Amino acid sequence: MESQPIPFFVRFRSIGVLVVLVVLVAGAALLTPQNTFIQEANLKTLLALGPEFGIIALGVGVLMVSGEFDLSVGSQLALGSLIFISLASAGVDIYLAALLTCLLGVGIGLLHGLVVVKARIVSFIATLGFMLTWRGLTEILTAGKVRSYEFVQHETFVQIFTGRVGGIVPSQVIWFVLFAIVLYFVLHRGRFGNWIYATGDNVQAARAMAVDTHLVKIVCFMIVGFLCAFSAILQTTRTSAVTTHAGTGWELQAVAAAVVGGTSLRGGRGSVIGVFLGALIIMVIDNMIVQLRLPYEWSYAAFGVVILAASLLDLGIERQIQRAAI
Repeated sequence: MESQPIPFFVRFRSIGVLVVLVVLVAGAALLTPQNTFIQEANLKTLLALGPEFGIIALGVGVLMVSGEFDLSVGSQLALGSLIFISLASAGVDIYLAALLTCLLGVGIGLLHGLVVVKARIVSFIATLGFMLTWRGLTEILTAGKVRSYEFVQHETFVQIFTGRVGGIVPSQVIWFVLFAIVLYFVLHRGRFGNWIYATGDNVQAARAMAVDTHLVKIVCFMIVGFLCAFSAILQTTRTSAVTTHAGTGWELQAVAAAVVGGTSLRGGRGSVIGVFLGALIIMVIDNMIVQLRLPYEWSYAAFGVVILAASLLDLGIERQIQRAAI
C-alpha cells in the first residue's frame, strides 16, 4: 500500500497557527467596543504583561516535547516573586537578588526533575503536588498579604527589565523574543534538541541510542524553573509588589499555548515557533475577554474550549501522520 501524503497544514502547522493568530487579532480589533483592542494604551499593556506568560510557555513547550508536564509554573512564579522582593527588601544588591532568584528557579526545576525520573512519579501528579506545595509556602510566608518594594532607586535595573526600547517597545517583548531565539537554537539546531525529541518520541529507543533520557528531562525541568524565576523578576519589577495569587491559572494556559502551537501531548513533536505563536494566541484571547468587558470567569471557559479543540486537532494530526507512515 502506498503511503498517503501528509497534508500541508500538518507538515507546516506553524503556518496554520499564524493564520489563526491573524484572524483572532482582526476579530478582536473589530469586536471590541470602540476598537479598544488596537488602541495604543491597550497594545502597550498587552506587550508589557503578555511576555511574562509567554516566556514561561516557551519552557513548558520544550518540556512537553521531552514528554513531561509541569503544572506548578504559576506557583513557581509566585514563590520566585516573593523570594526576589524579600531579598531586595533585605538590602541585597538588586542584581545579586535577581541572580539568586534565578538560581532558586533552577534548583526547583532540578528537584522536580529528580522526583519525576528517580522516584518514577508521573510528572502530571508530581508537579500537581509541587503546585500546591509552592503556593501554600508562599501563602504561609506572606500570611496572605501583599508584599511591596519600591524600585525607584534601581533605575538602570528597571530600564533593563521593564523599560522601553526606543521609548516604544517594552523590554519584556525583547526578552520574550530573545528567549524564543535561544530555545529555537537549543531545540532545532543542536544535538541536545535532537535528544529532547528522541526522548519525547520513544524513551526506550532513545536509550538504545545512548541518550541519557533522565538527564534530558531534568535539564528541561531546570529550563522551566529558570524561566519561571526570570518571569517572576519581570513581573515584580513591573508591579513593585507580589501577591499570593500571582500566576494563578497559568499552568493550563501554558499547556494550551504549547498544544495550540503544535506541541504533542504525547511528546516528541513541537516547535519553539509554534509555542511562541500559541502563547500570543492565548495572550490575545485573554486580553480580548477583558476588552469585551466579560466576567473573568469567561476566560476559564474560553481556555477550556481552546485546550479541548487543540487536543482534538492534535489527535487528528497524529492519525494523519500514522496513516502517512503506513
